[in-house]
Amino acid sequence: MDFNLKEEQQQFADALRRWVDKDYGFDVRHRIVHSQSGVSDLAWSTLVELGMTALPVPEQQGGFDGSAVDLWVVMQEIGRGLVVEPYFATVWGAQFLKLAGNQHHLLEEVASGELKLACALGEKHSRHELSDIKTIASINGEGYRIDGTKTVVVHGAQAGALIVSARSAGAQRDTNGISLFVVPADTPGVSVRDYRTIDGQRAATVQFSHVAVPASALLGKLGGGWEMLDEAADYGASLLCAEAVGAMDALFAATLDYLKTRKQFGTPIGGFQALQHRMADMYIHLEQARSMAMLAAARMSCGDAEERRRVVSAAKVRVGQASKFLGQQAVQLHGGMGVTDELLAAHHFKRLAMIELTLGDVDHHLERFIAQRGFQQHS
Repeated sequence: MDFNLKEEQQQFADALRRWVDKDYGFDVRHRIVHSQSGVSDLAWSTLVELGMTALPVPEQQGGFDGSAVDLWVVMQEIGRGLVVEPYFATVWGAQFLKLAGNQHHLLEEVASGELKLACALGEKHSRHELSDIKTIASINGEGYRIDGTKTVVVHGAQAGALIVSARSAGAQRDTNGISLFVVPADTPGVSVRDYRTIDGQRAATVQFSHVAVPASALLGKLGGGWEMLDEAADYGASLLCAEAVGAMDALFAATLDYLKTRKQFGTPIGGFQALQHRMADMYIHLEQARSMAMLAAARMSCGDAEERRRVVSAAKVRVGQASKFLGQQAVQLHGGMGVTDELLAAHHFKRLAMIELTLGDVDHHLERFIAQRGFQQHS
């Protein structure tokens, strides 16, 4: 596999990094995180101007038709800069619209930056099993009615439309009978409770009470949404892996810089061999995670669902393990200040912890990896 970036990809990465370094520093981010909305309209407008919202959208809808590998490049910079705008949620939601193939007007709004999306998929009992759904979708005249509650909806309160999973048939945990809908956030019966998470991002609990949507709100076929949900979840997981690599990159660099400047006994502590060994171990974890994240992005377009699941789960496991190791080592090497709110490294550590818990943790993806037929045949 060629790990070298194309010229266009490098340009996207460079543009994002320059913006973060110039206009999205620690103090700016702190003000945004602690503002009432938790996001910045100015920052979002900049992302739109840089073409980030148009990147994943097909050319027919005014986008650049970027691949998962293109998004891998961008998400690394998002992670490195700890950007709290609803970019991941919107790009992930756009993938549902692309797979559905019948929401071209909404994709155009995503490309132009007019529409932000959020994915309302998890419920309080379901943990990481996206097929465990109690939210009900019933036929209502020529449309549908949705009733239920979704929890920890990333940037749910900042979205103009929600991608919602609901059960239209089957038992609670069946993969058959799952339907997907796009629901405008201002639809009567939709109520949102917004809150800030430990990593400075925003999430929400979204309740649907007798929410009526037209037939055109259905994504794909009624009761046949599982394959789309499964594929889009893998796409989202691959984006998170890329973001985690960017955050680990920044955390490693910050720790290395600290070891070069912090002195004990009149010498920089980076000169101590024991700490050099720990930094070497951190670097190995980082590079292994980077390779697996890149492989996951590349396999998103392979056309083999089993191969996609296998590689994405392997990447989520390796990235999750690396995130925990790098985060803990960085905190210890910084000493007590490693967990203070004043230190950027602490914020990277918190973001890495949240990424590990989003769309399946290490244990969940280990089980999923083992359950794949290819593993069982070669075990």
